[in-house]
Amino acid sequence: MFRRTFWFTTGVAAGVWATTKVQRKLNQLTPESLAAQAADRAVLAGRRIKVFALDVRDGMADREAALKDALGLTSAPPANDLTQLPAQRGRIQLTHTSPYPYPNARNEDH
Repeated sequence: MFRRTFWFTTGVAAGVWATTKVQRKLNQLTPESLAAQAADRAVLAGRRIKVFALDVRDGMADREAALKDALGLTSAPPANDLTQLPAQRGRIQLTHTSPYPYPNARNEDH
């Protein structure tokens, strides 16, 4: 009698456990749940990309400071050198002279 009760209880528990497991999996595969999971993953990926971009920007600033220090560009230049821009040079107009008399003519072989 106790054997039958034990196995009956074990079977009921296994059935309840399996049913619960299947229902959870089916709920995870609904379109609403899949959309929510995709949105959460997209937000997480965006955060990771932002953190990466900030790390790259910090690294660039550190490297730029190190290069300026190595080249001796960190000291302030004399004030009279940067107060005025150099005088503007006259513009030179370049003209293109083509050896061909008809510049818009195209070669028929091409």
